[in-house]
Amino acid sequence: MYRLMIAEDEMIERIVLKKMLLKKFGEECQVFEAQNGNEAIEIFKREDIQVVILDIGMPGMNGIQAAEIMRKEKKDCCIIFLTAYDRFDYAKKAISIRAMEYLLKPYSQKEVLNVVEEALRIADKQEDKPEEIKNHGEEEGAEVPDEEENAHQTLGDESDFSGSRLSVLTAMVEEYIRSNYMNDISMSETARAVGYSEPYFCRMFKLQFGQSFTSYLSEYRVREAKKLLAQPNVIVKEVGVRVGTWIPIILQKFSNAWKE
Repeated sequence: MYRLMIAEDEMIERIVLKKMLLKKFGEECQVFEAQNGNEAIEIFKREDIQVVILDIGMPGMNGIQAAEIMRKEKKDCCIIFLTAYDRFDYAKKAISIRAMEYLLKPYSQKEVLNVVEEALRIADKQEDKPEEIKNHGEEEGAEVPDEEENAHQTLGDESDFSGSRLSVLTAMVEEYIRSNYMNDISMSETARAVGYSEPYFCRMFKLQFGQSFTSYLSEYRVREAKKLLAQPNVIVKEVGVRVGTWIPIILQKFSNAWKE
């Protein structure tokens, strides 16, 4: 039987989530509950938890801190963040912890159940591994993969890039662009901000977004410009500055059409 834990300080949230999981996985999954980070660590160690769903904003030890300890205790556990915090720094930290998912509240049942189902499938694979393979990375003198290799192992091969396991990276990229699109940002800057080399980031970005970083950024700026142009008495030149200095001529040419 799978061992899953919900770490959430809001009792109603825990009850709803646990009921949903038991309805879907009840016969094959034992669900534990923790109301703060410290309790979550205690249960995690005692019950040898395979999959943990963590809120971030909990009293005492928060979800990020608890996840860091869990990852050190058990390198192959599946960590899923379920939080109301839509923050770039938290998403980036989730990447470094090798979280499987970073889901935002309010969430859809289908989304959560799909992620948990994938986590249980991964837990199955981990249980099937021989013990010597599981512990290979802890052996004295074992080669430690670099950050990019770790990221690749966590996210999977190219066939997995468009799946749910890239949502953390996607959230980080979207948040970074949303916060910086008005500046002169580049793909290399964005890659550094989310912790990847430029070639690796470029490859993942195209697979996830279906276009180049430059095209995505340009389209994002145009969408933001159209919103501004819909406002009365807007000055086109000012719109250009607010969405990126490269766009004023294009805005001037098409502003009337965009306002329609």
